[in-house]
Amino acid sequence: MHRHWLRARLWMDHYGLFPRGKLSFFTLYVLALDLLLFLIERLIGVFRPSRGNSLNAWIVFLTTLLLVLGLIVAVRWAGSRLWLMRTRLVVTYAFIGVIPLFLLVLITGLAFYLFNVQFAGYILTSRLEMELRSLSVSNTRMANQIAADINAGHAVSLSGSGPSLGTRPDVFAWVNGELILNEGGQAAPVLSPKLPSQFSRVIEDQGKIFLRSLATGSTSKGTLTVVSSRPADRYLLSDLGTNLGEVTLYKLETGTRNPSPFLSNGDIPTARRAMDLVVRSGADIPVLDWKTGSETSPAPASVRTRFSMLYDRAFRSLGDLGETIELMLFLLLLALILFEAAAWWVGIRVSGSITGAVGQLYLATTHVNRGDFSHRIPVTSNDQLAALATSFNSMTESIENLIHEQKEKQRLEHEITIAQEVQEQLFPPHITQLPSLEVHGFCQPARSVSGDYYDFLDLGRNRLLLAVGDVSGKGISAALLMATIHSAVRAYAIEGIPALRQVQAVAAGPILVSQAEPVLPGVEVCPSALLSLLNHQLYESTPQEKYATLFLALYDAGEHRLIFSNAGHVPPLILTPSGDVKRLEDGGTVVGLFDRITYDENSVPLRPGDIFLAYSDGVTEPENDFGEFGEGRLIDLVQENRKLPLKRISEIVTAAVDDWIGGAERPDDVTLVLARAR
Repeated sequence: MHRHWLRARLWMDHYGLFPRGKLSFFTLYVLALDLLLFLIERLIGVFRPSRGNSLNAWIVFLTTLLLVLGLIVAVRWAGSRLWLMRTRLVVTYAFIGVIPLFLLVLITGLAFYLFNVQFAGYILTSRLEMELRSLSVSNTRMANQIAADINAGHAVSLSGSGPSLGTRPDVFAWVNGELILNEGGQAAPVLSPKLPSQFSRVIEDQGKIFLRSLATGSTSKGTLTVVSSRPADRYLLSDLGTNLGEVTLYKLETGTRNPSPFLSNGDIPTARRAMDLVVRSGADIPVLDWKTGSETSPAPASVRTRFSMLYDRAFRSLGDLGETIELMLFLLLLALILFEAAAWWVGIRVSGSITGAVGQLYLATTHVNRGDFSHRIPVTSNDQLAALATSFNSMTESIENLIHEQKEKQRLEHEITIAQEVQEQLFPPHITQLPSLEVHGFCQPARSVSGDYYDFLDLGRNRLLLAVGDVSGKGISAALLMATIHSAVRAYAIEGIPALRQVQAVAAGPILVSQAEPVLPGVEVCPSALLSLLNHQLYESTPQEKYATLFLALYDAGEHRLIFSNAGHVPPLILTPSGDVKRLEDGGTVVGLFDRITYDENSVPLRPGDIFLAYSDGVTEPENDFGEFGEGRLIDLVQENRKLPLKRISEIVTAAVDDWIGGAERPDDVTLVLARAR
């Protein structure tokens, strides 16, 4: 039993029939429940017939649900089977070859049918126009004959025949509006002064349709008017439909848009062959109102004929060549169908060879998915699929190396993330604001970590140390040197500077002091001395090519004065409300590049409203097609927005720099330090 079940399971797996999804199992559960209730109902009906239909509602509900679920599962199964590679290729061939051919045949057949429809309408209207021309010629001839009789003093009479088509028309003649001739026995129409002097048209008179031709001329007794009139009757339709088919004339009823049949004559020709279909065409015939002389609603006309009759008219001059052309077109269509069938067969064979190679590639990917990089695809041909298999074999050899490289890259990215988090802690999280000085700092790295540096140190007694720096280079090495400068500045400014190092840093040589090394309190240290010591430390502890620019300033709130020293940094600016700009350039060269360097020091007053602006070269040096962003543009932005909060000013400046470089990568770190005296 188990063996039979296993064999059935393998068979269902092979054809994709074994349920695997939750929906399939739920469908089987509903099927089992439905069958169980059906059996229970049958058993109840055997023992208690009165309650045999007690479960009928549940069975109907479960059966309906089962049909819906079964339809969904069947659609999914069919989609999974139809979406195989081979099936997709076959469908692709169908869209490329079969469907365009089908559309071509369809469009050609539709165009052919529409041409025949228009041709049938053209024949009908051309015959009607020929009938009107014949009526006009006949009427003009009779008008000339009547005028000659009147001028000669003879009795008015008509001789000759009517038009070449149809029956003889009714002829009426007037001289100065007096009827002198009524040839036909019908009541003479009433002349209207609004009618043209010469025309041949389809006329509506007293609710009836006529073909009328009117001609006027001069005689010895006055103005002669001659009218030839032929009613739209079955004789006229018979003439129009000769060797054509059934002709029907419609009339638009007053106040309606739908035409009603007015007159019909003729029969649809007998079919000559199997595809000799009925063609129905129509045309709107312009109609003139006899009383008003103006255009009225057109009279629709239709004709029903067959292709064979139209062929006879179209190919009359070619004799039997029309049927030959029809046979040739049919043979061409048959050849196209056979060619398409051959292309379909070749496409299926080619798809089999392609899908076989794709199947081997898929099998190889399953080995790779399990971590088996030793599997190789057998290469047995020289086509592009063989080249793909060779590339796949080469790829599996390097996957392991790529995995190791990816792990190393992830480790480095993790370390960079940690370095970025550590560096964010180095920037002052809370900035102390003095009553007379408002300060703000901002730094945006060009990469993950920054080599720029800024800091605000509260030294007590209303003193604040401002530091702005830029380390050479970018990346991790610049960030490490930035951290060193940050720690040194804080240590020397807050903890104090050893006196021996102070002297060594500032003077030309060492001076011996007592064994107990005195310390200068940090709050008394001037910016120039701090720069000298920091330069000596960086020179001794960093590579020769590493250096940094640094600007240090000590703000004394009591004197409203800024004492500063600039070690090669971009000169900060003092922007006054009046528009004056002062650059803070006093100091010396960069720190860390040369030993035994002294730095100058200067001071500048900060009056209420003055703005201190320090920045890195990442603000002014970005370029686009118009050149650098420039210091002038930076000064203009700050001056225009000087009354805004400092944080808002820094946002405006950085947004302007981003707009200036557009989508390009930021070339350097962007650092801004703003202070406003108040």
